[in-house]
Formats: sequence, structure tokens, C-alpha cells
Amino acid sequence: MARSALVDSAGLYALADHRDSAHPDAAACVARLLEARAALFLTDYLIDEAVTLAKVRAGPRAALRCWKSWNGRAAFSPVWIGAERFESARKFFRKHADHGYSFTDCTSFVVMQELGIVHALTTDRHFVEAGFKTLLPVV
Repeated sequence: MARSALVDSAGLYALADHRDSAHPDAAACVARLLEARAALFLTDYLIDEAVTLAKVRAGPRAALRCWKSWNGRAAFSPVWIGAERFESARKFFRKHADHGYSFTDCTSFVVMQELGIVHALTTDRHFVEAGFKTLLPVV
């Protein structure tokens, strides 16, 4: 079991939305991670992306459920992108412009590299392309 993981927006959304096809896997995976006392990281960019996605797909109550799925839980540690990480992500984005990575993906990759995180709670294949391991089936 992973000792730490980045919770991507796809994983956070799946965790919060019972109708999402990845919800059962996300809930089970997070339960195992919490039981193993793994550290779970998410960035301010990922929180923004997941909460916005929830609001667009299912409305304001879903957005609040998404927020509550991590907020106040000790195992979840927010990481702020800030100016230095932003610049590192910009360089990563430019270097890998031939990939379909979003800028938010690049901020996640920079944080994962910096913190030595190998696993991501996500269904996003871009994490695998960037050399990381996903904890959910990739779409």
C-alpha cells in the first residue's frame, strides 16, 4: 500500500459523487489509505478543479459535498502551488507541450516530484504518461 498519494481532481470528484463510476474504487482506496495511515496530498489547483467540476455537473450541493470529502480530515494535507511551483509547472508544461497535459496536471507532477510521491488517486492517464502510478483504473 502507498505511504502517500496525491489526490487528483478526478479522484476527489469520484470520492464525493456516489454516481461517479469510479466512486466505489475511490472510496475503498481512500479507506485503505486511511487505515494504513498514508498521507494524502491535494493542491489548491486540484481542489478548485474538483469543486468547480462538481458544481457544473451536479450543482452547488455536490460542490459542497466535494469540499467536505476532504476538508477537516487530518490525513488530507493541502499543498499551495505558490510562485515557485507555478514557475516549475510552467517550465514542465513548455517542455512537455507535445503531451495532452493540462497546466493543472503539470502543477501536480511538480508537487509529486518535489514531495517524492509516486501514487495518485486518479483515473487520468496523464499521470501514467508522466511516470506515476494510479490507484484507480485509468480512463
